[in-house]
Amino acid sequence: MESVWERQKKYLVPGIGTNYKEPLVLTQGEGRYVQDASGHRYLDFFGGILTVSIGHAHPAVTAAVAEQAARLVHTSTLYLTEPMVDLAERLAHMTPGDITQSFFTTSGTEANETAITMAQLATGNQEVVALRHSYSGRSQVGMGLTGQSAWKLGGAGMSLPIRHAMNAYCYRCPFGKTPDSCGLECARDMDDFIRTSTSGRIAAFLAEPIQGVGGFITPPPEFFQETVAIARRYGALFIDDEVQTGFGRTGRPFGINHYGVEPDIMTFAKGLANGFPIGATVATATVASHYRGPTISTFGGNPISMRAALATLDVMEAENLTERAQTMGRILRDGLEELADRYPILGDVRGKGLMQALELVRHDKAPAPDLAAEFLERTRERSLLVGKGGLFGNVIRIAPPMTVVEGEVVESLRAMGDALAALYQEHPEVHDVKPTRLHYQES
Repeated sequence: MESVWERQKKYLVPGIGTNYKEPLVLTQGEGRYVQDASGHRYLDFFGGILTVSIGHAHPAVTAAVAEQAARLVHTSTLYLTEPMVDLAERLAHMTPGDITQSFFTTSGTEANETAITMAQLATGNQEVVALRHSYSGRSQVGMGLTGQSAWKLGGAGMSLPIRHAMNAYCYRCPFGKTPDSCGLECARDMDDFIRTSTSGRIAAFLAEPIQGVGGFITPPPEFFQETVAIARRYGALFIDDEVQTGFGRTGRPFGINHYGVEPDIMTFAKGLANGFPIGATVATATVASHYRGPTISTFGGNPISMRAALATLDVMEAENLTERAQTMGRILRDGLEELADRYPILGDVRGKGLMQALELVRHDKAPAPDLAAEFLERTRERSLLVGKGGLFGNVIRIAPPMTVVEGEVVESLRAMGDALAALYQEHPEVHDVKPTRLHYQES
């Protein structure tokens, strides 16, 4: 009988990539662990790309979904359900500022595309400013917003009125600055960028507080205060893409809470429903008043996904998971910093809370995607699953479910340390790599 991965090659499009030389076939999960088809158990420190926010098969979510499935599985937005209105009300009370009105979809891609349409309707402008190294989804607009060429399949989105400004990639600062000499040149370039590379009539500035697929690139504290203020002078609304950073992941309720600005529109997906398909675009009443349609979402507001999201938020609140992300994130970060002190191929350690990254390099910060890929294999051999990303494919992304306990963090650090020791043993040339780490001010 053919294996699952052999049948994948036959029946799924080749663009669907998988981690590892021999793809992992997962069959079940519980808490922070998953199991493959052979019965091997792994500590999951990537959580379906930051989606399994409170752990696999959480009993509270399972119970809510089962109860809802027995009553009503589907309507569309042509009808109201209490779970949809309950979740919208819950988000209105959670989100910062005057953001109160929701439109539900099934993914972050749709949430971001909806946000762009809202901004264009509200401002009467068309152009959108995004950031380099960003990722916003797989639709035409989503790929257009994305600031990485590899994710723009077939040149998708290139003709859309979207322009990409500098981002705050401090480790590879395009202005050659370091934290002690930084003058926020990347942020202040926004004014010249808009005046030279756009019409000057901007509908939206869309950004992730910490760039996810970009490799958990984490801006300095003042970056968004500067860029959002500049963009607003040209008429733009600020769209805060919280698809990966939302709901406590960074140690604060939302990623943007680290930066002292209030968005006009926020987008959510992934961890909001702990693995059930969901997308949410939430705007101020003023912005939302322009989004009059007609429009529908066949699967947006699906009662099962709504109940899953409500149960997920209940667990987050009851178990104080924002505070846990901060506490466990500090233990994780301290351990990663110690590994970087021992192994200079870890050129950068960055992130906030339970959203941490390692950038693997060779001499003079040269990206080392081969070492990152091998690190992924070595950690799998040690029963740990982590992610990979970055424009150069050389960044390890670490994001366990927020219910993680200290023993599991220690277990992950041990596996990563052993994987790095194996890399150093098998690649003698990396012993000569010199430290290139920057030291950031935490906020």
